[in-house]
Amino acid sequence: GLAEPEAVDPGSQWPGVALPDPKWRRRSLAAGPPEGGGEAASARGSGTCRPCSSSGAGRGLAPAMAAESSKQFWKRSAKLPGSIQPVYGAQHPPLDPRLTKNFIKERSKGNALPLKNKKASSFHEFARNTSDAWDIGDDEDEDFSSSFQTLNSKVAKATAAQVLENHSKLRVKPERAQSALSEMPTNCKVIKSSSEAQLSRSPEDACVRNALHKQQSLPLRPIIPLVARISDQNASGAPPMTVREKTRLEKFRQLLSSHNTDLDELRKCSWPGVPREVRPVTWRLLSGYLPANKERRKLTLQRKREEYFGFIEQYYDSRNEEHHQDTYRQIHIDIPRTNPLIPLFQQPLVQEIFERILFIWAIRHPASGYVQGINDLVTPFFVVFLSEHVEEDVENFDVTTLSQDVLRSIEADSFWCMSKLLDGIQDNYTFAQPGIQKKVKALEELVSRIDEQVHNHFRKYEVEYLQFAFRWMNNLLMRELPLRCTIRLWDTYQSEPEGFSHFHLYVCAAFLIKWRKEILDEEDFQGLLMLLQNLPTIHWGNEEIGLLLAEAYRLKYMFADAPNHYRR
Repeated sequence: GLAEPEAVDPGSQWPGVALPDPKWRRRSLAAGPPEGGGEAASARGSGTCRPCSSSGAGRGLAPAMAAESSKQFWKRSAKLPGSIQPVYGAQHPPLDPRLTKNFIKERSKGNALPLKNKKASSFHEFARNTSDAWDIGDDEDEDFSSSFQTLNSKVAKATAAQVLENHSKLRVKPERAQSALSEMPTNCKVIKSSSEAQLSRSPEDACVRNALHKQQSLPLRPIIPLVARISDQNASGAPPMTVREKTRLEKFRQLLSSHNTDLDELRKCSWPGVPREVRPVTWRLLSGYLPANKERRKLTLQRKREEYFGFIEQYYDSRNEEHHQDTYRQIHIDIPRTNPLIPLFQQPLVQEIFERILFIWAIRHPASGYVQGINDLVTPFFVVFLSEHVEEDVENFDVTTLSQDVLRSIEADSFWCMSKLLDGIQDNYTFAQPGIQKKVKALEELVSRIDEQVHNHFRKYEVEYLQFAFRWMNNLLMRELPLRCTIRLWDTYQSEPEGFSHFHLYVCAAFLIKWRKEILDEEDFQGLLMLLQNLPTIHWGNEEIGLLLAEAYRLKYMFADAPNHYRR
């Protein structure tokens, strides 16, 4: 009739304290003891004391077993303390070469033999039974790796399908696609393909190949093949010189050889484009660098060139002074970025010429100084004045073969013509760049009137005009068009009154509306910005620029003299 005595833990330092239900302890211990001390815990749980616990050997047994258990765990575990684990989702699509390599090995093994079943350890059993989420077991790690690779494959396929769908809408004409395949760049040089098989491939194959190349080259900017050279007047395969073009060239030569060139007539003839042979002299006249009187031109050129190199002697050594170091450093950084796909501008001698031009201009215009983007504005003048002394293509021409006098004349003429251009748009580059902000706002108002659907599409997806049009104004569309198209565009800009400031606004509006179908097809913020910052104009030539300028002139005729038409 006596009550059972309560179970007392003989190892407890507080005798007489009751223990929980022994059945619960047995259930818990059956799942596996915590890390280390398994034998000692079992002994305490049974309510008995082992004889060896009083000996020195018994005292060292539990730590030894704990160390062995820990050693076995880290040997089995795939994760080591301090090791770098991949962060899934940090890239899109996720590409981890180590994971891919392991996955390929596992796949090859899996095809030959079934996966070996691993015996679960007591520690992993304990972790699963107690729902401990701080780590995962070896088997789970393998399952996760394989499922991740499956997900990676699906994501990659979905992304590729989306890219193909988007680019299929912008697919070029078959003849242009074939011309693109026949000429591919190697070490920045345009060469013909060595394989006839490339010409027989379908445009769909070309789109797949281009899309995959573009994805693999991220985040670097993809190298676009220079299908048409700078000197090409038309990328659509038209004859190099027609009867009409010969007649126009003769008209230009008559105007330029007259005693006093009629500048109004010269502007009228230059609006639809200037022939390559007379473009250098025409640009000097239209920019105001040369006088209309033919007899004064030689002396003017000599005087202005000497004046420029006087500036070099006076100011260029000050580039290392403290108050000019920041300006020169920024110029020095930006010069290699100028048209990086054209070998001409990567030559050290050409880069030195550009550094001198930009530094002297910045010193002589302290109100604005040097601003990123001005470096691009030198290139059209340099190419045009270089073509006066070069018969072949200028893209790969080695300027070291020219005489020192010729190089000095090209450098000085480029400086003065660029200065004349910037005099009309200097408010684009003064503090806070107010000229650009005004033009972007005017572009927004203009587009809202001429194409309200495109304007509302931008508003719907919260695209601000400043996010894409700032570069259009700052670089005069030079980053959006091939250099040959920029040269043709500037023929008209120099023929228009305030061409680089006022008329450029309408060119930007026409340029934006030209892509209205592609813009309306994009239905998210990222897609819209990616499109507007990478418009497919690499195949453009004189024909496309002519249509763009005609549309810009129509918009100017409608809105320039009636600004209330586009004001809210």
